[in-house]
Amino acid sequence: MKRSPDWAGVLAGSALTLILLAAPSAARPLAVIKSDGALKVGMTGDYPPFSLRGPDGQFAGADIAMAKDLAEALGVALVIVPTTWKTLQADMQADRYDIAMGGVSVTPDRSMMGDFSIPVMRDGKRPIVRCSDKDRYTSIAVIDRATVRVVVNPGGTNERFARTNFSNATIEVHPDNRTIFDELAANHADVMVTDGAEVDYQARRHPGILCSATVSQPFDRSDKAYWMTRDPALREAVNAWLTPILQSGRYGNVLEAAATPPSGD
Repeated sequence: MKRSPDWAGVLAGSALTLILLAAPSAARPLAVIKSDGALKVGMTGDYPPFSLRGPDGQFAGADIAMAKDLAEALGVALVIVPTTWKTLQADMQADRYDIAMGGVSVTPDRSMMGDFSIPVMRDGKRPIVRCSDKDRYTSIAVIDRATVRVVVNPGGTNERFARTNFSNATIEVHPDNRTIFDELAANHADVMVTDGAEVDYQARRHPGILCSATVSQPFDRSDKAYWMTRDPALREAVNAWLTPILQSGRYGNVLEAAATPPSGD
């Protein structure tokens, strides 16, 4: 019987000792992944609490812990392949990684290119603002005004949502999702609309400075899942590994642990 992961230990030790930039290669089904002895996992490293790449190049976060456990379940080594939201699909097409993790939303265009696991969570877009504005930017209509500055990170569903829903507001693209919330804090932008998990994480990280806007419900709903090479055997193996983790609530515990700032932070 497979041992239960020591999630606290996995999270504490989630700074990886091996980070490789994988060169383009042929798409690899599960049999090849096992024969090669390595699972290549694409991570943007800019989306806490799912994944975050530190200044030293090391990765941490809930889905780093999950990737390590998946690789162990498959009996192979873990190779993290840095990617970006802008190049996520191109890197999938180039077969630079076997599976993308780290807060990937299920979208029709991504589903056409590869397989998704069963959903790990359901989330939705919400606005994060300076706390003084939390009762101001509470709807798409109020945000979509010429005087409002909406900041987005490039290439992902946040930019797609903004360009679809805000035709009057000024949309400003900030290239680094790790520092984008500083733009709000410094009054260089007014609103960012992103997934609720990230809103809650950043509000915790910036107490009294950044807050979730007072909305009755998210602006939309979408699933998050793990996106992989189209191979039925790989999808079946991933789902077989993931199902008991979700059913037991362990994934939620790992996500909560990764989302909680360290004491004194």
